[in-house]
Amino acid sequence: MSTTQMDPAVALAGLQAAKPDRVTIVLLSGDLDRAMAAFIIATGAAAMGMKVTMFFTFWGLNTLRRSGARSSAKDWLRRMFGFLNKGGAESLPLSRFHFGGVGTKMMQKVMKQNKMPGVPELMETALDLGVRFIACTTTMGLMGITKDTLIDGIDQFAGVTTYLAEAKQGSVNLFI
Repeated sequence: MSTTQMDPAVALAGLQAAKPDRVTIVLLSGDLDRAMAAFIIATGAAAMGMKVTMFFTFWGLNTLRRSGARSSAKDWLRRMFGFLNKGGAESLPLSRFHFGGVGTKMMQKVMKQNKMPGVPELMETALDLGVRFIACTTTMGLMGITKDTLIDGIDQFAGVTTYLAEAKQGSVNLFI
């Protein structure tokens, strides 16, 4: 091997050492199955000792909404968003085969039969493991979502620059 070439294994090890074990997950979707996937990955990474940050934006913010919380937005359009997106981790629809809620209820029944935790339990586990939750302030403003309509345990209310600063430090970055 010439002196100008580097062993690929050494180069890979150097790259891995340069990035700390950090994971960022953007949850854009408000679908049950996608939220579950995000939280399963987050809790798995946190259980492995990785630092995990989840950034909730657009429909993914519905996961963080309190059940039954009403929008306090002043204009009718944002109030309508709040009405249509009641949110809450307990009421997320399936991304496919929702069938007006029947498919979602069937999935929840199968999950319960197989002792699979739902999104609320996965969220609680994530918080217990130190996963950081960041709610997107830009989306909150657009959709008329206020801090008082969201669950406790949110670490930060911030915009995209905060997410990007986290992602820049991460070794794994996912968009769900």
